[in-house]
Amino acid sequence: MATPSGAYRSGHLFILTNSGSERALKAEVQAAGLGWRSGFQTRGMVAFKAAEGDFGRRELEQPLVFGRRVCLSVGKASTPGEAEEMVRAAVGDVRIHRLRVEARRWSVESGDGGDVLREGEAVGTVVALGPEEYWVGLHWHRAGISPDPGGIFGLEMPADSPSRAWLKLEEAVRVFGLRFRRGDVAVELGCAPGGVILALLRRGVPVIGVDPARLAEVVMGNALPSVPAVDPAGEPWVVHCRKPAALVSKRDLAGRATWFLSDMNQSPAVAIAECRRFAGMCPSIHAALITLKLTDLAEATAAGEWLEAMRGIGFRDVAVRQLSVHHRELALLGTGRRVG
Repeated sequence: MATPSGAYRSGHLFILTNSGSERALKAEVQAAGLGWRSGFQTRGMVAFKAAEGDFGRRELEQPLVFGRRVCLSVGKASTPGEAEEMVRAAVGDVRIHRLRVEARRWSVESGDGGDVLREGEAVGTVVALGPEEYWVGLHWHRAGISPDPGGIFGLEMPADSPSRAWLKLEEAVRVFGLRFRRGDVAVELGCAPGGVILALLRRGVPVIGVDPARLAEVVMGNALPSVPAVDPAGEPWVVHCRKPAALVSKRDLAGRATWFLSDMNQSPAVAIAECRRFAGMCPSIHAALITLKLTDLAEATAAGEWLEAMRGIGFRDVAVRQLSVHHRELALLGTGRRVG
């Protein structure tokens, strides 16, 4: 008989992470003092054993920077059909996502990344590591984790996007459940050539882009020379502020920015300091999404300091996560800042 949804427990769990982030993930688990003992590891995946007792749903909700998908282990199977039977026997009705690892690369075999998952919906993840080796995992969908199979962002970048930054913004929207409101205006530092700007414009969000370098023509169709006091009718506008972020003044923002975004090639400390300065210049900023550039993933040990710094700026809800499209980068989010 299937276990009631949410009550399933296991002595093991496995975590899917970005290729090359396995060591950082294990260091993060150890530093958190969770007592999880690492075991089997392959490219993009690390298994853990409970030191005592069993893992349950609470362990799946442990905030991990490098945990793209955390699953309670249901066991191993020799065929896909057997794997699906195992997870259904464990919890009954369940959504199935199937993944495969070939030549150290992850691919999604089934499970539509466009599917809408309900809060608390059970999801079985079947990972094919070999012709007769299928790892079976279970998690429950919740806010703050990707709905995509294995946490792998499945959308393709538009052919006219000038950069991969489009992927970063779009995946962040799915993972964090970001919502842009009518009247929002984003200011983005390090915006050239305009991947994030393109994603925002197509979501109806005007953008103040800050970068000395040129923007691609595809995002300059509705460019204005300065930030308007009232939005003109038609498509959302973009203003290109062609100067270094450090030289941007309160006048450049015209008091209209509500989102702060940054993709600058600067240290996390500099990016967060600029967020603080811009929030001071423009009190209407209520949310921030910062791409943190790391020289080494080991720098993520400072994640607690980054989150505390964001709280100090006034953001009530903060998170830091490595997205599937990231390499040596992290997404730092702050929302819920009181404006005025």
